[in-house]
Amino acid sequence: ADALPELVHVLPEHRVQLGEGDTPLVRSIKVGPDAGLSALYFKLESCNPTGSYKDRFAAAAVSDMVACQKRRCLATSSGNTGSALAAYCAAAGIECSIAIIDGAPQGKIRQMQAYGARLFSVHNFGHDHQINENVMKTLHQLSEEADSAMQVSAFKFSPLGMSGVQSVSYELVDQLPDRLDHVFCQAGGGGMTWAVARGFSLLEKQERLHKGPAVHCVQPEGNNTIAGPLREGKDQGQNVQGTSTISGLQVSNVLDGNHVIADCRKSGGNGFLVSDEEIYAVQARLAREEGLFCEPAAAVSVAGALQAHQRGEIQSDDVTVCLITGTGFKDERSIIKMTQTAAFPTLDMWQDIPAYL
Repeated sequence: ADALPELVHVLPEHRVQLGEGDTPLVRSIKVGPDAGLSALYFKLESCNPTGSYKDRFAAAAVSDMVACQKRRCLATSSGNTGSALAAYCAAAGIECSIAIIDGAPQGKIRQMQAYGARLFSVHNFGHDHQINENVMKTLHQLSEEADSAMQVSAFKFSPLGMSGVQSVSYELVDQLPDRLDHVFCQAGGGGMTWAVARGFSLLEKQERLHKGPAVHCVQPEGNNTIAGPLREGKDQGQNVQGTSTISGLQVSNVLDGNHVIADCRKSGGNGFLVSDEEIYAVQARLAREEGLFCEPAAAVSVAGALQAHQRGEIQSDDVTVCLITGTGFKDERSIIKMTQTAAFPTLDMWQDIPAYL
């Protein structure tokens, strides 16, 4: 929080922090080298307190709520935003009510409930852009009460909270001070991707960075609100009827997408679309070949980087970072999918162990 100019008005006694940020950056052991990428890195945002990068958002958003004496948080989430806000609101003694995406993973729902959040769902919310707009409008109206604030992880709704996500860029510059060529970011509504691009841009303006990396936007094919238009040279995103099964990236409205297109293009970045099956396959590879247990949405950035290299759009020795945005425990369905053939026996006697092994 100390690095963010947007938070200068938040006094130390108002800050709500649970140990977010300063996440590890690790070099790929196998996935990168096997693909011909010799300098592929993973930024492990899954190491944040509630298991995703959204803790950076929640720390900034809830600290501002404390400073402004807000007592009720109204939010929307497929899980990670909700879990982060529920945790930080619990620490701050703030009531937290969350409209969850229809079909959100049970693991994420239970995590939100564990922190004491009040949850509700609306049929087809998260998949139909008109329903999404109506839910957002209703929550915004309710948040106009003096003691309330609406927190959605998009600059369109919560710019101060999203400024906390810019700290990813600041850390990457510290962790890779000599060279950083590409950063691949997954996108639903695009807030994280824009925050990362904004972070590098701010460092350039402050002359703390000569030239930032190309920031690329990667989306599932079934939620093509931003990546496709970016690649096609368009200036505007597009609302869609979402068909992707990748939890956390099922955002059928553009939200921050137009700004993502502008800033990614300015950085030299591009858009990439990957299939759900590719995403699940990369998720499994990260676990079995890198020892990185992540949710499907976290594997999207890696699928995009592999596609970019196959297209010849990044070079073998380019220093490339993929954001691993959330832990595998977030999405039980994907764990079952990954391990459904991994049966194990119960041995009759301990003496049978050598024969089994």
